Amino acid sequence: MRRPDYIVYLAVRGLARLFFPRPKFEGLENLPEGGCVLVGNHAQMHGPVLSEIYLPGKHIIWCTGEMMHLKEVPDYAFRDFWSAKPKSVRWLYRIASNLIAPLSVGVFNNALCIGVYHDGRIVSTFRQTLQALQEGTRVVIFPEHAEAHNHIVYKFQDKFLTLGKMYRKQAGQDLAFVPMYVAPALKKVCFGSPVYCDPEADLESDRKRVCDALMAGVTALAEAQPRHRVVPYLNLPKRDYPMSRPGEEERA
Repeated sequence: MRRPDYIVYLAVRGLARLFFPRPKFEGLENLPEGGCVLVGNHAQMHGPVLSEIYLPGKHIIWCTGEMMHLKEVPDYAFRDFWSAKPKSVRWLYRIASNLIAPLSVGVFNNALCIGVYHDGRIVSTFRQTLQALQEGTRVVIFPEHAEAHNHIVYKFQDKFLTLGKMYRKQAGQDLAFVPMYVAPALKKVCFGSPVYCDPEADLESDRKRVCDALMAGVTALAEAQPRHRVVPYLNLPKRDYPMSRPGEEERA
């Protein structure tokens, strides 16, 4: 008999298909055989949801670990989603943060996820990730955080790039980091050319180099598409969504 939380997950997954139609995947020829890391723009919920439901091939997604634990969901959800709401209504969102906790735990613990933490549990994150990569699984990471970078992406956190040296040491080969652009307005997900770490370089400087290359890769993928509205990392009003090529005139 299936567990109740798994049934909830299946129901949420089925409902998501109604609101998130299957995208067209472009640039699949850029994905190497076997394990690799797909690094994309979050596009609010679109990136994780489209990857979970539609991404072809064997894959798993890095997700915020707090969303997988009943006691940790309320504080994280309120802080990350709703702390910027007007003070007069924050109490309502505090209640909502508690109400979504059981649903969050049921969904994230049954989805194709590896929990990411910012404490000692990060060791488990890297261990699970390296195992998945060696088993030929594609690992999907959305590393944006709330620091402006350009009109396409917010700045990427770069600690995940430690995987490059760890994987080479463990598997004896270079790990491909593939830029991925999620374009809900075009119903597309696009992949660019892989970027690799330099095993001889200093870890910190090499992380910065690869991180910059990945942000540039995602930006280039976006700008190569027909002009469109970009879904930003932050939950902004739709009227404030940037254009992929902001300097161009609107076309009829």
